Amino acid sequence: MVIKMNVNIGAAILLACISAVASLRADDCEVCVGFLTKISQTLADSEKSDPKSIETKFKEVCSTSKGKENRFCYYLGGLEESATGILGEMSKPLSWGMPVEKVCEKLKKKDAQICELRYEKQIDLNNVDLKKLKVRDLKKILNDWDETCDDCLEKGDYIKRIEQLKPKYMRGEL
Repeated sequence: MVIKMNVNIGAAILLACISAVASLRADDCEVCVGFLTKISQTLADSEKSDPKSIETKFKEVCSTSKGKENRFCYYLGGLEESATGILGEMSKPLSWGMPVEKVCEKLKKKDAQICELRYEKQIDLNNVDLKKLKVRDLKKILNDWDETCDDCLEKGDYIKRIEQLKPKYMRGEL
């Protein structure tokens, strides 16, 4: 009777550990889940079951990616300058119809950096006081617009440059 109880307790502990480790939280792997979802939605029905087609589409989308998505592409090997490549670990499960979340779980086991990527929060320029932002955030705004400020030395210079460019980039939003 004691052995049977110990086996039941051991099984319960094992199941609890497996479920805690195996499943991703909602905010885990947000770049992986988001990017692979975007790619899988652009695939034609004939491409969804072919790993080579998935890899080709992945590389195509990666060529124009920016920010964290570009870093994700680098980790998987979707860029020319990628040092390693684990595209097969992504394309084969997707071709089998495996959910994107499960694919990201598998990729996390291969390279934990993949799930450490997070999207940067967007700054709402209509409702934010530029004077309260950090210089890093002001530089990010200019970078997102593909603009530079070579003459900017102080925070006020960056704010002036953003105010100059606001009408050009926020025409419909003002």
